[in-house]
Amino acid sequence: MNIYDLISGISEGRFDEKFRKLYGASDRAVLKARARYLSAAEKFSVMCPEFEEIHVYSAPGRTEIGGNHTDHQHGCVLAAAVSLDMIAIVNFHDEGVIRVRSEGYMADEIDLSSLEVNPAEKGTSTALIRGIAARFAEMGVKTEGFDAYMTSDVLSGSGLSSSAAFEILAATIINERYNEGKASSAELARIGRFAENAYFGKACGLMDQTVCAEGGAVFIDFADTEAPEMSKLGFDFDKAGYSVCITDTRGSHADLSEEYDAVSAEMRSVARAMGCEYLRECDEERFYAELPELRRQCTDRALLRAAHFFAENSRAAEEAEALADGDTERFFELVEQSGTSSAELLQNLYSTGEPQVQPVPLAIMLSKRFLKGAGAVRVHGGGFAGTIQAFVPTYLAADYAVEMERIFGAGCCYVLTVRPVGGCELML
Repeated sequence: MNIYDLISGISEGRFDEKFRKLYGASDRAVLKARARYLSAAEKFSVMCPEFEEIHVYSAPGRTEIGGNHTDHQHGCVLAAAVSLDMIAIVNFHDEGVIRVRSEGYMADEIDLSSLEVNPAEKGTSTALIRGIAARFAEMGVKTEGFDAYMTSDVLSGSGLSSSAAFEILAATIINERYNEGKASSAELARIGRFAENAYFGKACGLMDQTVCAEGGAVFIDFADTEAPEMSKLGFDFDKAGYSVCITDTRGSHADLSEEYDAVSAEMRSVARAMGCEYLRECDEERFYAELPELRRQCTDRALLRAAHFFAENSRAAEEAEALADGDTERFFELVEQSGTSSAELLQNLYSTGEPQVQPVPLAIMLSKRFLKGAGAVRVHGGGFAGTIQAFVPTYLAADYAVEMERIFGAGCCYVLTVRPVGGCELML
């Protein structure tokens, strides 16, 4: 389509059904999507006034629902794509260069004749795009070039994986245009991880990219990290009368790398003491039987974190089963158990470096007080200073957001729906 088709299509409501699928069934969600896409179309036409033919793509953020700090031990995770996403308006050409302007950021320009790792680009979006193009090139896919305007409401630092959304968006653009859409969602996830590991310079697993690429609520077993087993669940929180609310407590993430790294390092120290590489390979009953000996080799905190893994790994599978059965009462019980385990065993609700600063426990306490036993609440993602997740009855969601924002500031609470599709192209 051309830019005028997009603008008229949005204005006349011809995209409304697609918007309802991606962003929720409410009229408010549709009107917000219309305004956002019209704004993006306007900014693209300013950036590239000579181009009329365009393509439109979207990739979602994600929320971890079950399996807190289990994936790095080859465990099981329950996660879902959400209604916050990153969108791109794209014009393709054969100039051998990718130019990307992301709202609020400096422009990226990647010469496709040079796809090797550039150490000077470490930690940048340019590195991610170059790494994705490089992996497609290794697959025999020739990317000729494009210009793109991107905008995102998956805010950086929100705990909803803006980096994975960006990777899957870029990979989806190349896959759909130059690879006839042949790469599966699992392959797109591996491409994103490759770019983040090898080019961006950050070690990461595969959970975020997998969920952003696949969409919906997904149970993932990482026993084989190169080919994880995925089961997509048909449960619809919106239809069940619940909203997924993510609150950013706005605690500082500065200097927390050691805290995050210590979780996986301590879990692996227990695994190695038991003669294994990862806790997933260890027998839980043997772990408890050998605790006296393990205490001579591992710290008590490491043992507590290992105990969290064993219980949380099984719990993620139970949560998936509860959702598959439509048993929300059992699911919420398990979510609360997960939250308790993260607090007492995993110990990732606040930094040991600043024990007097505890926004995550404060937010959880206030959420429980507000919900009065309805729904459930837990720490979300890595923890220490980040976000919490609450399953809130939809009729209470707006008031819940007001209460969270009263404490943690305007715009801190995201009231979300689960998005059924991952990275995709939007067409009339």
